[in-house]
Order: sequence, then C-alpha cells, then structure tokens
Amino acid sequence: MRGFVFLPVIFGAMKSFAIIGCGRIAKRHAENILRIGKLTAVCDVDSSKAESFAKEFGGTRYDSVDEMLASEQDVEMVAICSPNGFHAEHIIKSLQAGKNVLAEKPLCLTKAAAWQIVETEKYCRRKLFIVKSARYNPIVKKLKELIDAGALGSIYSFHFNCIWNRKDEYYTDWKGKLFPDGGTLYNQFSHFIDVMIWLFGEVNDVRGFKANLAHASSIEFEDTGAVTFQMANEAIGSLHWSVNAFQKNHELALTIVAERGTIRLGGENLNEVQYVNTETPIEFPLYHRDNWSNHTEIYNHLMAGNSDFPDVFDGVRVVETIEKIYQATA
Repeated sequence: MRGFVFLPVIFGAMKSFAIIGCGRIAKRHAENILRIGKLTAVCDVDSSKAESFAKEFGGTRYDSVDEMLASEQDVEMVAICSPNGFHAEHIIKSLQAGKNVLAEKPLCLTKAAAWQIVETEKYCRRKLFIVKSARYNPIVKKLKELIDAGALGSIYSFHFNCIWNRKDEYYTDWKGKLFPDGGTLYNQFSHFIDVMIWLFGEVNDVRGFKANLAHASSIEFEDTGAVTFQMANEAIGSLHWSVNAFQKNHELALTIVAERGTIRLGGENLNEVQYVNTETPIEFPLYHRDNWSNHTEIYNHLMAGNSDFPDVFDGVRVVETIEKIYQATA
C-alpha cells in the first residue's frame, strides 16, 4: 500500500500554510509556521476564537472550512488542529481542495474513516503527514535504533504505564464527550500507542478492562484501563492508563524485557532512563525540556522532505489498535 505515486512536492520550498482549529495546540503550529513560512489563513467555527488567533499570528480569518479552502488557492499545506472527531472531514476536504495536510493526532476516531482518508489521499494525489511527537523524543529514537539493529535480541515482553492527571474542570467544550473527543486513549495517550506499534509491531490480540472511576460527572468514557497484548512477533505486552493520578501527571514509563537486556524508561514523559542492564553497554541521550510537544523538530523534519515522516498508514495503525482495545474492553 505504500507504493502510491504522488505528484512531486518540494516541501522545503513551501511557504503558505493554513490552520483549521484555533485551540491550544494550533499555537505551536502557528509559531513554527511563522518560523519557516507564512500563515495565510486560519479557521475556527468559533469566529471570536479565529479572530483572536488571526490577530496574534496573522492570516485571514474564516469560520467556514469550505469557504477558506475555496478562497485560499495559494495555500500549499493545511494543519489540522480541530477536535478529534472532525479530523476526517477536515483532512478529506483539504486533500480534495488540492492541499497537502499535516494532521494532529489522532488521525480520526474509526477504522472506517481512516481507510476513507487513505483512499482520498491516493485519489487526490496529495500528501498527508501525521504528527507523532513521541517519535522525536531522543531516548525513544535511540531505543528504536537498538531494536531495529537487533542489539536487544528478541523482545520477550514490555509494559507501558501512563499515569496522568485530568481534573473535572479540564473537560470543557468538546473534551470528555464521546464525540468528538473519542476517549482517553485517543486524546491523551495515542502518541504512546504509536510508540508501542513503532517499537514492537502489530497487535494480534487484546484482553482487558476499562472503567470510569473518578469522572462520572464530567466524561462519557473511561478514565482508567488495563490491557494485555499478544503481538504479531509473539511478544507479550501490557498497558495501564489512567487520568486519575493525584494532583499532577506522574509518569509515562516503559519497561522492556529482552533476550540481551532489560530497560526501563520513565519520568513524566519517557524522559528518564531509570535502568539499563544490557549485554553491551548502551548510552542514552539526555532529554530535558519545558515543552514536550516536539513541534519544532516535527516542522524541521517535514520541511527537510525526509521520506520517513509519519504518514497516513502510521495514523491508520494507531486508530485500528485503539479501536481494537476499546472493543476488547467493552
């Protein structure tokens, strides 16, 4: 499926961008767009939000996606920063308008919509890129290199622990609604589902549980879950996720048990190497920063035109895996 032929695009020459959705994450896109090019247009159904965003970052303000795409013929790439459940519609409309697209996570909320996006990208001969910010964590990148090089031998098992805090007051507007939020795995932890697939491959089977234990008055889906996986490569994995941590985010942690080593990464954002016991000594890089979003690295990677930028199929795999987890814990 990766053999699609697209019209040639020189991403390093791109200068004109638009943003759909003017919330918090859109600001990180705007800051990077202004660093490398021009923000030509911004769009949000909340016209006051779009107006405020345009005043801060520039660009023509729209409150209709259709109007913006029809009016802004010179826009080369659209950044999708709208609520999760509208990603599919906004991605498809942007591709159909002849734009390349950079989409925030998640790609969409269902496998059916994901494959419709695949077909639209193919038919429109444009390119869709997906924000997978955890892949730019230098510790995770080093771990990926080790696994791909066979330095750890066979991976026997792994465990992800995702323990964050989200108070009731966090869930305002669309957040916490089954649509368009989608669920805790889509909105909080989809980047780390991506890391799991990126490191360990496809999921064959899932067993587990989920529940809403502390947010019955504020969200329409789970706030806690625990599942086990049998991977396609026969490794056994597990995932525990919760937004019920007391007062603050506590950790995103990964433990790997492999033929030639045992490793644990932890910290609030997989930013600490807590232990490494391996056959061959391994040095991991440091990862300390105030902002873990990695959008500067994402835009640098995008504009360099590298062929390994996360694409639509990376997005599809995450959506399929989350859907499989939710079906197994229904």
